[in-house]
Amino acid sequence: MRRNYCPLVLLLLLSLNGEVHASPACATTLNELEIMLGDQAFPLAWEETTMDDGKPLVMSIIEKNGSLFLEFTKTGEGLWAASSGVICKIGADFEARFSGKQIRLGPAANWMLRYALRNGGKFTLTKLGSDQLHIATSSWSGTFSSTTK
Repeated sequence: MRRNYCPLVLLLLLSLNGEVHASPACATTLNELEIMLGDQAFPLAWEETTMDDGKPLVMSIIEKNGSLFLEFTKTGEGLWAASSGVICKIGADFEARFSGKQIRLGPAANWMLRYALRNGGKFTLTKLGSDQLHIATSSWSGTFSSTTK
């Protein structure tokens, strides 16, 4: 009988010390992100276009203390979520991965999001052309347009 330890090894590598670490298909800095994406002009600021409350989320990707940092701010309400982590290429999509220790949920985050991401998780980023991005997590998704022209 052949045993497959690959998922266990992957889980162990991703959760060492409660931090999510990069692999060759992952980026931890803006420079690594540009190389991985093959796009130096990839926008780093996005605004939600599919909200139903008239208050779009604004997502920014920055580098903070040598690490990638994603910040989601709900217009008129403040911080929704902010996290350091890695962005990895998964097929045609990208995943922003983070541990429970890395994410900070703000006052604009609802209870469903708080529950879903309390132990960490991921945001899946799907490019919909050069200026649109679909962002999804376990309890939410939305389409964003680039704010960089």
